[in-house]
Amino acid sequence: MYYSQVTSCISIPRAILLQPKTNWPSSKPGNERRRAGHWTRVPRNVNMEGLRRGYLFPEISVREYEHARRNPDARLIRLGIGDTTQPIPDTITAAMAEHAYALSTTRGYRGYGAEQGDMELRMAIAETLYRGTGVKGSEIFVSDGAQCDISRLQMLLGSDVKVAVQDPSFPAYIDTSVIVGQSGKLEEKTGKYNNIVYMNCGAENNFFPDLSATPRTDVIFFCSPNNPTGSAASWKQLKQLVDFAKTNGSIIVYDSAYAAYISDESPRSIFEIPGAKEVAIEISSFSKFAGFTGVRLGWTVVPEELKYANGFPVIEDFNRIVCTCFNGASNIVQAGGLACLTGDGYQAVRNVVGYYKENAKILVEAFASLGLKVYGGENAPYVWVHFPGTCSLNVFDQILEKTHVVTVPGRGFGPGGEEYIRVSAFGHRENIIEASLRMKKLFN
Repeated sequence: MYYSQVTSCISIPRAILLQPKTNWPSSKPGNERRRAGHWTRVPRNVNMEGLRRGYLFPEISVREYEHARRNPDARLIRLGIGDTTQPIPDTITAAMAEHAYALSTTRGYRGYGAEQGDMELRMAIAETLYRGTGVKGSEIFVSDGAQCDISRLQMLLGSDVKVAVQDPSFPAYIDTSVIVGQSGKLEEKTGKYNNIVYMNCGAENNFFPDLSATPRTDVIFFCSPNNPTGSAASWKQLKQLVDFAKTNGSIIVYDSAYAAYISDESPRSIFEIPGAKEVAIEISSFSKFAGFTGVRLGWTVVPEELKYANGFPVIEDFNRIVCTCFNGASNIVQAGGLACLTGDGYQAVRNVVGYYKENAKILVEAFASLGLKVYGGENAPYVWVHFPGTCSLNVFDQILEKTHVVTVPGRGFGPGGEEYIRVSAFGHRENIIEASLRMKKLFN
């Protein structure tokens, strides 16, 4: 059984997923030790020095590459990084192709567009995905993806705010907080930054934080359905979160990138909750909804009702950030986004989402058959598997070495992810079935 097959984590520091390859001298005054070759006199951003190792997913790719190099004949199955695999429906690619071809004509050529996005697409997002919530097209900013918008929002918020994150959570919330100077120092023993509030969102509390024990922060990053746990917050839970933010004068940055995978009555947007437009910003994406991981298209909703402490509208500052830092999403890609939300396109992308949800069901059943506790998979394309008493990195390594299946160690999503691995349902059906068989053989 798996308890005896997976070694404990006693040999690996809890705060470190992958050890850095080089220890560079600090850029702080007094650390001007010289080396061969030319060095400028420009100091490194000290916030960058506070980041842990490399970013999680490129590090996973490095391990995957090294494994493939050592095992050239192995059939590697990639269920780690959440990258879509099914083709984009042709009704959508046809719309992009038509727009691209039109650019070669005098009548069809277009140069710069609005930085905020094409208004027809903004209205389609509002009417299709936010119907009944009061969200207007003018409150939607089209972008090149949700992850880029996280960074733009951090630029908007600045270094003087205190943030809270779910634990575990998507690494970009914490890493961008470090980069802009919000985080404080990393505590090596805990793996936590001392100026970030980590809200425990584990199985023991149904993946929702105990808000009565959560201190006030200026900003709350909250993802539902959650990456990596796959858990979707209920209407009652989100109402508690909105009320908590309103009481504390906080802003919620709500990540709904996986809303299309919700199968039950869980809200698909924070703006389904009364009062949310006064306390929340929502980021989302076409990446996992429409297979645009390589095409790149997302959006952010900044309500007109959201105000700073001095009453100034947040939307006006975000508009300035966007107009200063971004020239707008590709007009070809926006044509594809519009096709996703109209006519046959919307049903076509829903069908692809259904395909991935069936993959998730297969994975859940495989791990559950081994007597493991399995979470997620119902409202998200991720399966969150518990291996009690283990180090997630050791589990990741064992699965990779013995089955040639790439997963993600839960520790990479924060201290709360230890003892878990995340398995992605993005894959071809035959690979999902084969990976399930390999897991059963390894752990049975």
